[in-house]
Amino acid sequence: MIRLAIALFLIAAVPARAQVPIQEVTSPGGISAWLVEEHSIPFVALELRFRGGTSLDLPGKRGATNLMAGLLEEGAADMDSRAFAEAKEDLATSIDFDVYGDVLTVSAQFLTENMQPSIDLIRASLVEPTFDDVAVERVRGQVLSYINSRQTDPDELAGDAMNAAAYGDHPYGSFDGGTVDSVTALTRDDIVTAWENAIARDRVYVSAVGDITPEQLGTVLDTILGDLREQGGAYPDPVPFGATPGISVVTFDTPQSVARFGQPGMKIDNPDFFAAYIVNTIMGGANFENRLFDEVREKRGLTYGIGTYLSDSDYSEVLGGSFSSQNGVMAEAVSVVQEEWAKMAADGITEQELADAKKYLTGAYPLRFDGNSNIANILTSMQMDGYPIDYPETRNEKVMAVTLEEANRVAAELFQPENLRFVVVGQPEGLEPTVN
Repeated sequence: MIRLAIALFLIAAVPARAQVPIQEVTSPGGISAWLVEEHSIPFVALELRFRGGTSLDLPGKRGATNLMAGLLEEGAADMDSRAFAEAKEDLATSIDFDVYGDVLTVSAQFLTENMQPSIDLIRASLVEPTFDDVAVERVRGQVLSYINSRQTDPDELAGDAMNAAAYGDHPYGSFDGGTVDSVTALTRDDIVTAWENAIARDRVYVSAVGDITPEQLGTVLDTILGDLREQGGAYPDPVPFGATPGISVVTFDTPQSVARFGQPGMKIDNPDFFAAYIVNTIMGGANFENRLFDEVREKRGLTYGIGTYLSDSDYSEVLGGSFSSQNGVMAEAVSVVQEEWAKMAADGITEQELADAKKYLTGAYPLRFDGNSNIANILTSMQMDGYPIDYPETRNEKVMAVTLEEANRVAAELFQPENLRFVVVGQPEGLEPTVN
């Protein structure tokens, strides 16, 4: 893996910049991608993302997109699963397929000398998957085993309960891998339909980083994607975070309870998003000495870890978080989180907290551009989020531009203690549920 030149230092009030020379490439067939050329090492990382993901599951077919994604490397064109795996191994090529609520991803890394056969493999997996019966039943068995194992994991149960409370019948409201019944009932035709809905040219975003020219990338794009159908399935409607405020408890036999909490969030294209991002970092952002970590863990020892997140999914926004506590202290931990939520809404943050958060966020950002695959991931996320191509150079300036007045106005609007919902899985002592 290579390391691009990165400015890592802060000089006075000037934020560090990620110096990433991004080009926009359009193939002869009209497919666009972002490219960072780096020819010092004969290696390429290629990232493809198809918007939609498991949210495209049709009614009654929950788990179809997840099962389909698991089959993309289990046979394609004239190769069965073994032949496909051997071809990757012979080429020293990595191709990983993943699917999430909003996106199906294909992450590939290959040597420049093996570019063409590697690209042919990726094309075959996306354009000519076989979905043969033997592979379908093998992967179905793996999915069913995982579904069953989730029923003994309090973290998974808490997430499922929160999603159900927040989103109901929307695809976000249920586990994207499906249920035992729904996955068992899926037919090969259902899998083919999921493939047709999820993998199409009207929803693809591509980035490449490494030893590849714009002309070569144009050929790659047309080879992989040129024969795909033009349009995929319809996207679901947006859905607000609709969980009733309060506390619900799912009884589960475990000495340590798991809590999820959440409320409506903010869209990433909101002009106040950077202020909201900073305020959330101060409240419970990862890898930062935040308020909840200080109050819940350091001062009271109620948990080993706690964090919050500001998530803008394609169809909903949420400000949420999670932690675990021993059953005997979970009630106190929930109370502390509620108090801090209300304090943030009422009092906002301090000038010192703002300065510390800015220093952390601007200093950490350039470090993310470390290695071809990481950069390709970031560039593709930027495209899907609607950011301009110069965003890595301007992002830290936007962080630094947030004033204390703006941050506190946004804190008062964003943090809604009256709308905060907790879902606790376990046997918490003294914690009385207020909602079902």
